[in-house]
Amino acid sequence: MVLHLNNDNFEQEVMKAEIPVLVDFWAPWCGPCQMMGPVLESLAKEYDGRLKVGKVNVDEEQELAGQFEVSGIPMFMIFNRGEMVETFTGAMSARALAAKVAPYLK
Repeated sequence: MVLHLNNDNFEQEVMKAEIPVLVDFWAPWCGPCQMMGPVLESLAKEYDGRLKVGKVNVDEEQELAGQFEVSGIPMFMIFNRGEMVETFTGAMSARALAAKVAPYLK
């Protein structure tokens, strides 16, 4: 299940998470963001219990987008034990996204 992240739950769901978290900063009007939706759902199911997957709507959560200096979307960030360890931008295949998160999985 992909989590819908916002300013109220980001600290608990991402920064205090016991497992790595992939966060997608996106917007509903963004075509490449829409294409990534099914890819994220698939990844969330495949790595359930080993990886959290969450989405931040940058239109609704401008404070979070500003805090993490989101300059283009879709922008992905990987958090591990409360620390942002990797960031990358742009739509990609499920295989490419899985390769990005693989080093952080237990």
